[in-house]
Amino acid sequence: MEADVTKIKQAMLGNWERIAPEIRPSAAKNADGSLKPFYLKRSFKYLLSDRFELEVVNSANPYGAVPLARIKIGGHMLWHGPHSIAPGAQKVDFVADESYEVTPLVQRFADVLNKVATDGYGAWAVNAPLSIFGKDFVPFGLKQGTNFMEYDLVYLRDDLLFWALEISMAAASIPSRTVPPICKSR
Repeated sequence: MEADVTKIKQAMLGNWERIAPEIRPSAAKNADGSLKPFYLKRSFKYLLSDRFELEVVNSANPYGAVPLARIKIGGHMLWHGPHSIAPGAQKVDFVADESYEVTPLVQRFADVLNKVATDGYGAWAVNAPLSIFGKDFVPFGLKQGTNFMEYDLVYLRDDLLFWALEISMAAASIPSRTVPPICKSR
């Protein structure tokens, strides 16, 4: 197993970009009672020593034309061995033990945060990131002193990285070096 994990880690080094937006349910509801969706796009960087950096942009529409917030997370990946879903898939925890910040990208979202996330924070403003690392952050259910952790799987196939809590949610990312210049990471 160790040799396989070493090969996966080596192949993952660098920048990865989502090839399509994700759709997720929000806490808000539509008039019919169904959950209102929100959309996100991820940029992921796997670094040496099992470190990662993740940037997520949440949007109000499926094409990302109305970005609401940018979230940046930094931390470590903990590898827990093979996942039974596919040969080579690995169980991994993503632990935000270095950084976690939120940037409102529209005034309406900043206004909401100024109502629900005030304790321990300055004023929320458009394009002004604030660190939520190690703090209570009610909108995301974060508790002071507890690092955010996501239990996932990773699976590499050719130049695609699949990453998900479960395979039905897996979405492919491609290395930035293969993305046309219009989509390249910074």
